[in-house]
Amino acid sequence: MNTPISSRWRRSRAILLVGLVIFLSACSDGPPNVTVGLITKQEVNPYWVTMRDVAEDTAEDDNVTLLTATGTSDVDIESQSAALVDMVAKGAEGILIAPTSSTALLPAIATAKEAGVLVIAIDTPVDPVEAVDAYFATDNQAAGRLIGQYAKAKAQQLDLDPKIALLDLAPGISSGEARHRGFLDGFGIAEDDAAIVAMADTQGDRGLGEARMAEILAEHPDVNIVYTVNEPAALGALAALKAAERDLGQIILVSIDGGCRAIKEAVRPGDIDATAMQFPQNMAREGVRALARAIRGGEKPVGYFDTGVELVTGDPAPGVESRDVAFGVRNCWGD
Repeated sequence: MNTPISSRWRRSRAILLVGLVIFLSACSDGPPNVTVGLITKQEVNPYWVTMRDVAEDTAEDDNVTLLTATGTSDVDIESQSAALVDMVAKGAEGILIAPTSSTALLPAIATAKEAGVLVIAIDTPVDPVEAVDAYFATDNQAAGRLIGQYAKAKAQQLDLDPKIALLDLAPGISSGEARHRGFLDGFGIAEDDAAIVAMADTQGDRGLGEARMAEILAEHPDVNIVYTVNEPAALGALAALKAAERDLGQIILVSIDGGCRAIKEAVRPGDIDATAMQFPQNMAREGVRALARAIRGGEKPVGYFDTGVELVTGDPAPGVESRDVAFGVRNCWGD
């Protein structure tokens, strides 16, 4: 006996509707949720705040539960070690960490990896680099080289006899050491060159940058080139130079970071002559995505991922490629 056409139609329509509901349900579910951790160094520097904010936005868009932790300074090893242990206990399947020491955190990182956690170092490498699955960061030596080349060209343009002060990060942090080496390479001098009149560690801190610069000026008032490992240290050095009533037109001050405050308040008016702009947002965004993709069964992150660097200045130097302040304002990070 034939089934009436109307009955067949109702049955077919019901099957189609069920299939559509299943299809839409599968689509709305999206990728499975995964848990990822982010450990930064501190939150005084807007660099790290930007990194956290972008990681949170990326995690929300990609169905990732993000655990976050931070230290109290660029050399706070204990807080980061404790955060690694805590995140593993909370079920993190992957962790991004900007290590405050390239070696001291290796045992905690090894323990996390033994628990099956993927670990990506961001911003700062570990030593050896193979101790983590991957490294996402600025080419710090290239960043230092850019501002070294700029300082050399400007010194020649101004006919200065170089008297260089180096405001570094801290011992054992390889990103700071790479920037230091890059600056010397870009300037074309060795570590023992007579042009270097002073070196001091600042921990990347504005207050320490100001204090160390004041001490250097008291002993070497003829300093005319100042390298700073980051912009908080540069802004501190700038405060000391102004307090000493130094002629900034005869001093070359260079740095690395690309934060909005330094770009707008110091690079734009020419107080900081040039900065090598980093892109912490790329480290956070690509790091979260890489971990989520790998945890869900995709390709695991391996090796080094260069997140980019650009020299920004309002006063270009002959023969040194750079971007203008407008580019810096458009691409800076932080408040």
